[in-house]
Amino acid sequence: MGFAVSVLNFLALAFVWVLGALAALVLILYIIDRTQRSDAIRRNYPVIGRFRHIFSTLGEFFRQYFFAMDREELPFNRAQRDWVEHAANGEGNTIAFGSTRNLGVPGTAIFTNAPFPPLDDQFASSEPMMIGPRAREPYMAPSFFNISGMSYGALSKPAVRALSLGAAKAGIWLSTGEGGCAPHHLEGGCDVIMQIGTAKYGVRDAEGKLSEEKLRELAALRQIKMFELKLAQGAKPGKGGILPAEKVNAEIAAIRGIIEGTASISPNRHIEAGDWGELLDMIAHIRNVSGKPVGIKTVLGATEAWEPFFEEIVKRGEDAAPDFITVDGGEGGTGAAPMPLMDLVGLPI
Repeated sequence: MGFAVSVLNFLALAFVWVLGALAALVLILYIIDRTQRSDAIRRNYPVIGRFRHIFSTLGEFFRQYFFAMDREELPFNRAQRDWVEHAANGEGNTIAFGSTRNLGVPGTAIFTNAPFPPLDDQFASSEPMMIGPRAREPYMAPSFFNISGMSYGALSKPAVRALSLGAAKAGIWLSTGEGGCAPHHLEGGCDVIMQIGTAKYGVRDAEGKLSEEKLRELAALRQIKMFELKLAQGAKPGKGGILPAEKVNAEIAAIRGIIEGTASISPNRHIEAGDWGELLDMIAHIRNVSGKPVGIKTVLGATEAWEPFFEEIVKRGEDAAPDFITVDGGEGGTGAAPMPLMDLVGLPI
């Protein structure tokens, strides 16, 4: 009986100590919150205001795993991620009993079926398409579907290596993105499209201008098939890229031609191209120096802005035209950009 009383007394004393410690902690947090000036919520609602940050942080977890439906998340929902995971693991990637996507929303259909689609052997006999007949080394493009630009730095080394190996296996091309041509882009042996952004990463001189010497060096590589002059992309239309200093390690600096440990801010346009005529001159110059086809990549808004471009091509003749035009959607991508640009600039593809 005495032992039981002792245990109860100990538990009661421990409970009092715990309550005292909690009260002291609350008091300390109250004083901290009332005196700090960095968070208005915590200053106006001491202690309990801290739960706002906790719940906001946990909210993403609960929405993803408990409350969000399979088709609600962006940019890739759970159904799409599961489909890719099953395919990557060699499991069955077919589904039954109909689509779970809301097909009543206008614009849901992306592909339209042909009334008499080609048979498998007809696909196999399709001829490659020549891109850049005016270049010294035209490119015979073998594939309908290819891998768009995602820079090394935005993607990791294993990711770029996997894309290169996969592109070679599939017989398709891989775009470098504006971050320059890394050895990992070439590692798999696939055809590579070298993208030239406004900062001229990989083909720039010490002042950030286009270097003909580096352009020729890249063009001499057998795997580099074309050059793509990036005017804009969905991730950051109308604004140059922002590369923080902490991401510029020795390897990134060597690939992009910039100073290690220093932030790199890309111009919002190519300094050599202030109008449509100068853009066509720049395309012709890169084609002449490299000998490879040269195209442009952009995001579309209003079609009226492009009418003078095509009028200038008509006036100069078809030899002045870019060898290809890549149209990117305004949905964004691997590049970082302010939210208003990501959300509101450019048409979705």
